[in-house]
Order: sequence, then structure tokens, then C-alpha cells
Amino acid sequence: MSAVWRASRAAVKRRRLQTFVIGLVVFCSTTTVLLALALLGVASSPFDKAFAEQRGAHTVATFDTTKASPEQLARTARQPGVEAAAGPFGQAVVDIPKDWLWMAGGTLTVVGRADPAGPVDRIELLEGHWATAPGEIVVNWSVQGSPGTKLLGTRLETPGGPTLTVVGFATSMSRSASAWVTPEQLAELHPSAAQMLYRFTESSTQARLGAGLAAATAGLPAESVTGAQTWLDLKQAFSALVDSYLPFMTLFGILGLLVSTLIVGNVVSGAVVSGYRHIGVLKALGFTPNQVVAVYLAMLSVPAVAGCVLGTLAGNALAGPILKVAFTGIDVGRASVGGVSPWVSVACLLGMPALVLLTALVPALRAHRLPAAQAISAGAAPKTGRGLRVQRILGATRLPRPVSLGLGQPFARPARTLLTLAAIVLGVTTVTLSTGLTSTLVAFGNVGKEDGGARIQVQTGGPGNGRTAPLPDDRQIEERLRSLPGADGVRARALAQAGMTGQSQPVFADFYRGDDSSYAHVIVRGRAPVAAGEAVAGPSFLTQRGLKVGDRVMLELNGRQVQVTIVGQLIEGNARALEASWQTLARLAPEARATEYTVRLAPGADARAYAEAVQAIDPGLSASVLDAGNAGTATVITISTVFTVLLTLVASLGVFNTVLLNTRERRRDLGMLKSIGMTPRQVVAMTVTSVAGLGAVGGLVGIPLGIAAHRLVVDHVGVVDFPEYMKDVWHAPQLAAMLLAGVAIAVLGALVPARTAARTTIASVLHTE
Repeated sequence: MSAVWRASRAAVKRRRLQTFVIGLVVFCSTTTVLLALALLGVASSPFDKAFAEQRGAHTVATFDTTKASPEQLARTARQPGVEAAAGPFGQAVVDIPKDWLWMAGGTLTVVGRADPAGPVDRIELLEGHWATAPGEIVVNWSVQGSPGTKLLGTRLETPGGPTLTVVGFATSMSRSASAWVTPEQLAELHPSAAQMLYRFTESSTQARLGAGLAAATAGLPAESVTGAQTWLDLKQAFSALVDSYLPFMTLFGILGLLVSTLIVGNVVSGAVVSGYRHIGVLKALGFTPNQVVAVYLAMLSVPAVAGCVLGTLAGNALAGPILKVAFTGIDVGRASVGGVSPWVSVACLLGMPALVLLTALVPALRAHRLPAAQAISAGAAPKTGRGLRVQRILGATRLPRPVSLGLGQPFARPARTLLTLAAIVLGVTTVTLSTGLTSTLVAFGNVGKEDGGARIQVQTGGPGNGRTAPLPDDRQIEERLRSLPGADGVRARALAQAGMTGQSQPVFADFYRGDDSSYAHVIVRGRAPVAAGEAVAGPSFLTQRGLKVGDRVMLELNGRQVQVTIVGQLIEGNARALEASWQTLARLAPEARATEYTVRLAPGADARAYAEAVQAIDPGLSASVLDAGNAGTATVITISTVFTVLLTLVASLGVFNTVLLNTRERRRDLGMLKSIGMTPRQVVAMTVTSVAGLGAVGGLVGIPLGIAAHRLVVDHVGVVDFPEYMKDVWHAPQLAAMLLAGVAIAVLGALVPARTAARTTIASVLHTE
């Protein structure tokens, strides 16, 4: 075994360039695969673990207490298919002021519950203690981390009801409530509904959950169930943004694996073919066929392991920032979203070297079968006769002789040529995919900025610099903002947390008045809300609630209810928010005021000067220039650019390896050509031409594959529903550039070995022969 190891080390030192190529290829592939697996892991496993630990409810069902009694609801827990149940718990909707515990003003869903334990939805207390006395309330804290003890003792004055003091913060993965009080305290809040928490024996799909709830509530009066929230909806909301990263990360991971497999196979095949004499010498010295195969596999294992280890470290380093962006603003509860799971790193550390060795095994077995005498006599020269017919045909054309010779070279090694062509195709596919994603995301980032003017955000409720007079009313502020130089449109916004029928958690409702020009580019389906009872929402909000354009929901705020029709779908939107008309707000909260204004400036207007002018109007107004950037868009563009550069470089290294092997095999031919007058410049032209044609063919094949991959990604983002004009980003100049990308990858990989071949002297070639 020591002889095999010494021979392998010598092979590694002798083939430094091939060793570097393999190491870099494995490094890039490991990084991309690890990131894809890391995103896949955090998309579900943290939620599943925390949900199981808390015995989360598969379904949180809300009932109309005027139609079903507590005794009837309790009997549903004993129906077939119900594994466990908790409740019934009384449920009330409480109005809260703006900025209470940093929340938007609106409503709070409060449930009466004696203790946090139970067979279903075991609530975890984070700070303080559970509500056990009158006037105490425990608030659901859904973001990661603890709120600390500073907020304990915060008071809430309920309209026409008791004053409640926050005595604890807790979290529920089932999101069964926004806050909890004692059952006796809830009676003073005038509960309007009751909830049951169910765990079913069959809960893997929405259909099974629906069937389980139907079976459990079969004996109740008609229309007793007013709403139901399933754990699959919560799981989807948890991973919605992460799922949007998965398609393109998975594609880059697959492309990296394919490129690495092709290049490793090409390198080993070339090493075997160019090393016939070396194989013969090893066998003549007593190496068995199995030992010869072991030499080549061990030669690859060194760079493969090194590249795999470095790629795993790089993937772990990149995963942290990516996961931080992916889970920004997501309600995670007790789901621990940390770094890369250990099993992902282990899978990459073991799987990537195994894949490399498996890929190398097929060409290495060729050395196993080769007799020693034949290997020694073959030397390094290629077999004669391959591609001669093509060479004769090309020689009869008017092409310059170096060009015709270069175009004929790929036919001498068809298997190697196909592997190289496949690497170029994957490189062009990656470039095309990345270019399409960038164009789509740039168009998405420019939504609402088509006129070129800046956007100013003006907020009310500033310090006022000691001024005691109240702010002017909404209309006066709006008119003053519109009258300032540079203003081209003003849009007022009010935000509230409103209850939605059938939902245990409130939704954020944005109400707008004024400049509606921004809706012209953000509505994918339907139209903008213009009348009372009309609203629009993003794809995440609609998907997670099973809604579509044309459906109706009931919003509740300040004891008032309004039936709202979904009249349009936005390109994107918060999974917990919808946008409605100002007329709808007037029905829910007639006294509500705007808390924010967005000013659209005319093209060329000075944004900083306008912001200073706003401050001069009234010290209670705070103006800031809106940042045109988007963290998620920038992250996708950055990641795709980095991986495109890496995979393009790797594809070029594959070409580099092919040209290097070809020039070494054709040393005698090069010497003969130089002896009859071929110049170094003609040698470079011949060598580059030998792969430039492959680059052009690779571009023609890779472009449609990249376009198809781009469409696959943008159609499955989930959190964004791109309109057709953002998907159709391909035009003649771009396609021409993509075609040249294949040629560029080929030429980039061929230049160095071509120049090396051009500098080779006739004397050195004849001396080695």
C-alpha cells in the first residue's frame, strides 16, 4: 500500500494543474450544494422540531358561541380521528392603541386560558409568569429571542373594560392567540367566540386536516365553525421567504455537481490516455491492475478532500448572512434558526469525495484493463486515423490552414470533446440563468420608480421641538406636502391590526388615500382598490389563507365589521398584510388619522431639499429619503453573480484541461508543423480555434437551457408573482452576448496552454521523442 501512496503523491506533484482544477471544481460544487441543503434544512426542520416540542395544534378552530355550546364543543374532542384536543377557550377581540408594545394600533385576539400546559399547544413562557389573577395578561412574543423584563408591567386600557397589566411574555408555535388572560378575566372582555385546539391522527395534507375537522364537528349545528387555521399554513408562512431562495440555489447546486462530474471524468480520462507509458511502467514494475486503479483514485482523492473541506468551510461562512436575510421579519417563535445543520456539513464532507471517486472510477478502470506491453509501446501518442476524414474535408476549404487544423482537432478525441462541450453548455446555461435573474430582479426593483423621481417618506408624531399645538389634520398636511416645490404626488397611509373572520391572529391592514399611480405597475391580477370594501394583497397572503381574487373576507376593527372583497393581487406583499381603500378605513375607524405619507417627486427634484422643506412646515413631521435598494433582491443578485463567476471559471478550467492534454499529446505534431514554417501566432490560432467552435455550439445549446431554467425559477418564487413583462427579458443583444459567452469560456480556458504550446521549441520536442 505504501508503494501505491508514493506513486499517487508523485502523480499529484507531476500534475499540479489538473490537481488544482479538481480542487477548485470540488470547492465550488461543495459550496453551492451545502448552501442549497442548508436552506432546505432550515425551511422545515426548525419549525417541525419546535412544533413537536410544544405539541402544536394541527388545527385551531374558531366557533360561534351563539350556535354551539361549550358542552357541544367539548364533545368534539372525543370524535374519531381526534388524537388530542384542548378547549373550548373563550376568545375576544380587544382594541389596542398605536405603538403599544411597538405594535400597530388595531385589535388583539385574547383567549381565556387557565394555564399554559395541556395536551395540545403547550405554551412556553419566556418572561414573567402566567396570568392567574384579575387584571393580568400574557402577550404572545413571536419573534426569535426574549423581549426581556423591561416591558413587563406595561398597561393596556381596554375601551369600556378593565385595565390589563402585562405580567408575562410567552410563545405558541400554533399562534392560537395574540394574548392570554384567565377565563374569569375574559368574561369581562365580552368574548364573541370560542376556540378548540385539535391534533388529528392524519395531518399530513390540507385535505386530511379538513376531513378530520369535518368529522370532529359533524354533530354541531350548521355554520358553527367560523374559521380554521392549520399547522401547514403556519409552516408555509415560516418558510415562505426561504422557499423563494431554494429554486435558484438548487439549480446552481445541480449545475455545480454536473460540471464537477464532467470535469473530473475528463481529467481522469485524459490522465489515463496521456499516461499510457506511465501505466505500462507501473505494471512492469509489479503493480497489479487494482493497484494501478488505486493510484489514480488516490491521486484524485487529495484535491477532492481539500476542495471539499474548504468548500464546506466557505458554505458555512456564507450560510449565516443568507439565512439572516431569509428569515428577516418572519414569525419564528421558538424555532431556532441557527447556522448550518451538522448533518449538512457531514453529508458534503462524505458525499462530495465519494462522488468524485465514483466519477473517476469509470475512466480509471481503463487503466485496469490495459496490458503492460501495449501501454509501453503506445507511449503518449494518440491513435491514428481519428478525424482524418474531417481534416481532409476542412483542408479542401478556403479556410486558413491553422483554422482548418484547429477545427478538425476535436474529432480526434470525440469522448473528450463531448465532455468539454458539456462543461461549456453548463457554463453558458449558468450565465444565461444569472443574466435572466438579474434582469428580472432589476425590473422588479424599479417598480414604482419608472418616472425616475425620488420617494420621500413623511411620518407624523415627531418630537415637535417643544411645540404643544396639535398637528394639522390629514387633509391639511397632505395639501402642504403637495404644495412644496418638486412634489408630483402624495399618498397618505394608515396602519392598523384588524381581526379577520376565521383567523386567530390579526392581520395588518394598510389603508391608502391620494396618489394611486404606484398601483399601475404592482397589480398582477385584477385592479386597484378604489371603493369601500375593496382590498388587494400579495401572493403569500392569499396562498396562506386559501384566497384568490374575487373572494370576500370580514375585517373587524374597533367593534365594527366590514365585508371586504379581494379585487387584485400585488406582485409581492407581507404574508400578514393586505391593502385597502381609505373608504374602508372610514367605516372601520372614522376617527383614524394618517400616520405616514409617501411623496413622489418629479424627475430631477432635489430630495434632500424637499426633506428639509418638510421639516420647516411643522417640527412634528419627520421626512426621510426612501432607500431604493432591496435586501432580498440584492442577495439573490449577489449570490447568482458569485456562483456564475465560479461555475464559469470552473467550465473554463475544464476547457483548459482539455487543451492542455491535447497539446501534450500532439507535441510531435506541433514540432513537425513548426519545422515546416508554422509561426507561434499560428499555433495559438490553431489551438484556440480547436475549442472556439465548441464554445459556439455550447452557446447555441446552453442558451435555451438557461432560458428554461430562468423561467422555472421565476415561476416558483412563491413570495413574488412576477408579471409577464418581468419574465420576458430576452432580446437579440442579450442572446448574442450569451452566444459569445460560450466562445469566451472556451477561449479563456485555451489561451494559457495555447501560448505554452506556441513557445515550445522544435529541439525540445525532438529531444523528448
